[in-house]
Amino acid sequence: MNDHGTFTDVIARLGIGGEAKSAPQTAAARTLDSLRRRIISLELPPDTVLTRNDLAREYGISQTPLRDALQRLEAEGLVDIFPQSKTVVTRINPDEIEEAHFLRRAVEIEVVRKLAVEGVGESTLTRLQTLVSMQEMVIANQDEIGAFQDIDDAFHQALLSAAGYAGLHRLIRSRSGHLNRLRRLDMWDDEKVLRIIKEHKEIIAALRAGDPEAAVEAVRRHLSQTINRLDKLRAEHPAYFPE
Repeated sequence: MNDHGTFTDVIARLGIGGEAKSAPQTAAARTLDSLRRRIISLELPPDTVLTRNDLAREYGISQTPLRDALQRLEAEGLVDIFPQSKTVVTRINPDEIEEAHFLRRAVEIEVVRKLAVEGVGESTLTRLQTLVSMQEMVIANQDEIGAFQDIDDAFHQALLSAAGYAGLHRLIRSRSGHLNRLRRLDMWDDEKVLRIIKEHKEIIAALRAGDPEAAVEAVRRHLSQTINRLDKLRAEHPAYFPE
């Protein structure tokens, strides 16, 4: 299985991760999701100029939904809009990274603590393990890093959903654009993806054992890897960060 869409479809069918979609997405929402993904994947790197007429033609939409999508991206800190001039993909902001990391760590630590204390149903553990198994399938193909990241995101969203805080995933995602671009800069080699899978298994094991201290420590360790490499990544990619 090596088609990105195939893994995304599987996630949706399993009801694991992903935003619930009770109605078809609007043109603005579809465009927002696509542009966000392209910016976070660095397909559209910092300082890229986005031309509205070109984007409208590319996505087959009018200026109104495009404007709505760009305004959402601006609110997330991923673009700067210069009225009557241009829209530019922002550089990766270390302050925004620190805030997003603090938010995500604080939320997920309390989520796994709650789950470990109150108990996790077998269905939740099965969902989490299914996602890990999907990641193990993906890593055989180096072209599937995007799918690996989608499944990784679904794993963490599944934790929030199990604790009854599914809405917090949208908040974290809206604040994590800079952090997610840093994660993409952090090379996805075999060592890294195997470590991520190992750490996901450690989180599952701690939840299965009902051990809140082990669960908290596993999440804290898991979420600290990329942020600890911020200075090194900034030195390696100076053009992606503010001067």
